[in-house]
Amino acid sequence: MYGLPGVGLLLFRMAVAAALILRVAELHDRASVPTTAPHVIAAGIGLLLLLGSWTAVAGVMLAIIESVLAFSHNGDPWVSVLLSSLGVALALLGAGTWSVDARRFGWKRIEIRRPEE
Repeated sequence: MYGLPGVGLLLFRMAVAAALILRVAELHDRASVPTTAPHVIAAGIGLLLLLGSWTAVAGVMLAIIESVLAFSHNGDPWVSVLLSSLGVALALLGAGTWSVDARRFGWKRIEIRRPEE
């Protein structure tokens, strides 16, 4: 995805990563480990998404952790539901051109040729 779609995926990854990392900053008043541990793990996933490294795995892990957060913690679950669905979308779409995944794995191309007659 060269051009504008690649830039769009970069902005998409950056927005999700920023939301995950900034959620840890708002947890300063709650110091219990069971409350903060899933958010810290999600922030680590946000760093992976920011770099575009292991995007499919990070997207699935994000969907799982945010689903657990939506159903297990008190408060508004809709932010977790939104982040969970964005994780699924990133896992399905991939990282795009501007990512570590694109540099490491490159584009896969399948050529289908007609049989010789």
